[in-house]
Amino acid sequence: MRTSFVVGVVVALIAGPALAQTPGAGQPTLLDPHPMVPHSQVAPAPAQSARPAAAAAKPAKKPRATAKAPSTPEARSAAALALSADPVFDEGTYQRIKEALLSYSAIQVRGGWPALPADVKLGPEATGPAVALLRRHLVISDDLAPEQEEGEVYDAPVIDAVKRFQLRHGLEATGSVDARTLKALNVPVAERIKQLEASLERLLGMDFVFAERYVVVNIPAAFVEAISHDKVERRYRVIVGKIDKPSPTLTAFITAVNLNPTWTVPLSITKSEIRAHMRRDPSYLSRMHMRVLGARDEEIDPQTVDWSSDRSPNFTVRQDSGGFNALGNLKIDMPNPYSVYMHDTTWNRAAIDAGIAAGGLKIINLPHKMPVAWVYLTGWVTRDGTIQFRDDVYKHDQQLDRDKLDETVRAGGFVAPLSREAQQAAPPPREVKQVSNLDSR
Repeated sequence: MRTSFVVGVVVALIAGPALAQTPGAGQPTLLDPHPMVPHSQVAPAPAQSARPAAAAAKPAKKPRATAKAPSTPEARSAAALALSADPVFDEGTYQRIKEALLSYSAIQVRGGWPALPADVKLGPEATGPAVALLRRHLVISDDLAPEQEEGEVYDAPVIDAVKRFQLRHGLEATGSVDARTLKALNVPVAERIKQLEASLERLLGMDFVFAERYVVVNIPAAFVEAISHDKVERRYRVIVGKIDKPSPTLTAFITAVNLNPTWTVPLSITKSEIRAHMRRDPSYLSRMHMRVLGARDEEIDPQTVDWSSDRSPNFTVRQDSGGFNALGNLKIDMPNPYSVYMHDTTWNRAAIDAGIAAGGLKIINLPHKMPVAWVYLTGWVTRDGTIQFRDDVYKHDQQLDRDKLDETVRAGGFVAPLSREAQQAAPPPREVKQVSNLDSR
């Protein structure tokens, strides 16, 4: 059984926001439960002039004072980006990436952009040849207007251009060139092209049907979006799997929301971690509100179990529902072949809170299944033409099948995700039995 030590997500379109991580050894890693931008604070992207696909983003407006200030550089960058209501993945994403590839290929033919000295640190009012190189780079990457290229002074236009570059790369928009910004600036255009190609390849033949409402998790960017009528209703930071337990890409349907779920500990965790805890501390299971259950769900006294044995357990360990539960108060059902799922650690809708407070399992079946996609886009383009890049956290881009991509290009097109208009003609999705470490008892 494969499980994902992955994800926190919002399903604002169902009943309200949810945020968390699938648990490891019964102890989840939590994130700030507040959305980066509530719906009332989502501002449309400013109008931009007709520029190539690499058009730069406008300086982000400051969040309203009522929003909770993000606490990390990544969260602050994401919060600024979240002022746009444009989704990362929609019916136009595929075509926009293709156009960006043409734009960046043209840059490569012209010689790319200059690299900055490896040890340089630049900020407001700096002067010299390195600033001139920076200005040149920012013009080529379309973050600085061409008429601003000349000069060796780190002035206001350069500050704004650096902020735009930082936002496009998921960095904190300080306007100064720190080590992380310098590293991103010195990535050759050929590597950026590879990211766009790899993202495009991963969309080939993707069996996702865009609906009026859907949910998308972009794994490299570590955020989730709930989209309604082509606009982002909620966008949250999420936790993704580590390199040794990567989050899978998938498409599925959210079918139900379970309140007050229990958590059945995976056999692998029982063997490797629960046993170790119990050898050190016999009270561990009781402190964690966990029970040992036999084949017929009969409760077994933990003191009668030989926790030093290396044999495969003939019992299961289940954590009771409640505020202490590793999964939180809510489970989101999304049947898929990877046995991964989404769940919350917080839920702030009053009606949901009341259901949780009442105790006991409650299943809320959705009247209509909601499409959900976990995508892996290290390079993509938003509707305003801004090209976004993120680190290849799982090194998937290195596995790019260039021959397959070239063959598809020569064939004259791509198999893009199904549009909403094609939904009626699309065959029904293959039924996949939900298999996970959560149960509904």
